[in-house]
Amino acid sequence: MEQQVLTIEIYGTDIVCASCVNAPSSKDTYEWLQAAIDRKFPAHKVTFTYIDIEKPIENEKQQMIANRIAEDEFFYPLVMINEEVIGEGYIQLKPVYAALEKYGYVSTN
Repeated sequence: MEQQVLTIEIYGTDIVCASCVNAPSSKDTYEWLQAAIDRKFPAHKVTFTYIDIEKPIENEKQQMIANRIAEDEFFYPLVMINEEVIGEGYIQLKPVYAALEKYGYVSTN
């Protein structure tokens, strides 16, 4: 399967989600995921984007997701790969890696 360029979006804010006790902040999750994916899939073709839901968002699709988080439909941080929700709240690597492998990514370790 040919590897495609993926977009990973992490939605969140500086304030830790009240329902996600002891979880890292959204920004920390963004940085952690980037580092973990770079280590596991070093030949990846991924675009990482952090969207702060408390700041103005120009992209209409991203604003719609931010609104859904504000309306408590999703917890944050919310991780999406190519517009598919992969995780929310307390993010774990296993589902993220599984989603990447579904798109043809092969681990080097």
